[in-house]
Amino acid sequence: MKTSKIIAAAALSLLAAAGAQAETYEGVHAPVSANSRADVRAQAVVAARSDNPYAEAVSSRVAPVLSASTDRGIVRNGAVAAAHSANPYAEGYGHGVTRVMAGTIDRATIRAQARATAHGDQLPL
Repeated sequence: MKTSKIIAAAALSLLAAAGAQAETYEGVHAPVSANSRADVRAQAVVAARSDNPYAEAVSSRVAPVLSASTDRGIVRNGAVAAAHSANPYAEGYGHGVTRVMAGTIDRATIRAQARATAHGDQLPL
């Protein structure tokens, strides 16, 4: 082997050895607890015997029966009234029906202007 390759290998091994030093992790906070061992043990027993909210299919269990504060008939009547009322999300809701306005121009004049426009004729001023 050439000496340049030996020197390069030695330099790389020194760099690897210098970078491989490990640090110890002291943690973010010191492990200090205000609870006694008996309190922690009692909390652990309660947690071990309760349901795990993070378990698989925990949301697929049967839901408890809900009790309503209003009568079923009142809710049904309100739903029927809402279904038969106007749609508040429809286009033009709240504008109502357009009224027919009585114009001051004769109907024949309007018709003559529409024909002239359709045929491309000049309108009289």
